[in-house]
Amino acid sequence: MKNENYYIKRNINDIDKIAELLDELPSFCADYFLGVESRTSSQTRLKYAYDLRIFFDFLCQRKYRNYDVLDLTLEHLEGVSHHDIELFLSYLSHYRFRDKRLSCDERAKARKLSAVRAMFKYFFNKGMIEVDNSAKVPTPKLHDKEIIRLEADEVSELINITETGNGLTRHAAGYHNKTRIRDTAIITLFLGTGIRISELVGLDNESFDFSENSFLVTRKGGNQAILYFSDEVKYALQEYIAEKANDPKIPQGENAFFLSMQYKRINVRSVEILVKKYSKIVSPLKKITPHKLRSTYGTRLYNETGDIYIVADVLGHRDVNTTKKHYAAITEDNRRKAANAVKLRRDDPNAEN
Repeated sequence: MKNENYYIKRNINDIDKIAELLDELPSFCADYFLGVESRTSSQTRLKYAYDLRIFFDFLCQRKYRNYDVLDLTLEHLEGVSHHDIELFLSYLSHYRFRDKRLSCDERAKARKLSAVRAMFKYFFNKGMIEVDNSAKVPTPKLHDKEIIRLEADEVSELINITETGNGLTRHAAGYHNKTRIRDTAIITLFLGTGIRISELVGLDNESFDFSENSFLVTRKGGNQAILYFSDEVKYALQEYIAEKANDPKIPQGENAFFLSMQYKRINVRSVEILVKKYSKIVSPLKKITPHKLRSTYGTRLYNETGDIYIVADVLGHRDVNTTKKHYAAITEDNRRKAANAVKLRRDDPNAEN
């Protein structure tokens, strides 16, 4: 069983789910998803399918009220004005879908608009509609999000709490004895390498080369990269490996590196929960997620190296501007230092003490 099997299985699940969603979308959407298959990932197409389902539901509620979603044709799509799409963005602020009340912030609106635009552009470029009114709708203004990260003392405390379980509820402490070593390895790997949560859950036993302190990850888009880790990370990982070696309950042939308590590959949701469980003890006012641990690593790496290109490469950013944008807040420390760097008055050697 090889590393990429996890990603192959995930892609198959995504493709199956897209097929299910197509049964809830207008028939022409099948042509669209087939047409973009070669240049998009299955996860991107799945997100598009979810977003388009909401878009077509909106059209049948507000514009084509005598039609069911499955009855819509390309002629109906061509009849959608830029004003209709602007109404859709407004509708997303507070809307109902399948008896659930939902809302989108500016970033969620921008993502849904991107999905709608991609579909319109496809059919327009194919000559299947004569006008693309989605191109006339501007992207919602996105305000910069505050970069939330742990400070150095909080990083140390988070690892200590993960190891000891101090501060956990009595219920959580009962499970801690069973998961302490695994959880410490997970938290340490996040903080020591900055990998994405999807990269972490996809790791297999043979992903690691401890002679080189390196491991192989599958990045966004399916590209693979070799990353390196410190001896601190190595120690945490090898402790977990030793524990697994002495656990007879692990099924023979199970090659996933991080396992759940059911001895299956740990999933994204479980990792999110365990990060939240420990981090809220350390910093209850900060909503720490695996991505925030990634931001913490990126910030510390930049502060140590001063090289934004190294940070971009290690984090797997295709565009260094993405790195600059996400780590703009790291310049605040330099600004604080700069505030006292320039002296306006010289010390008077004759002044009284």
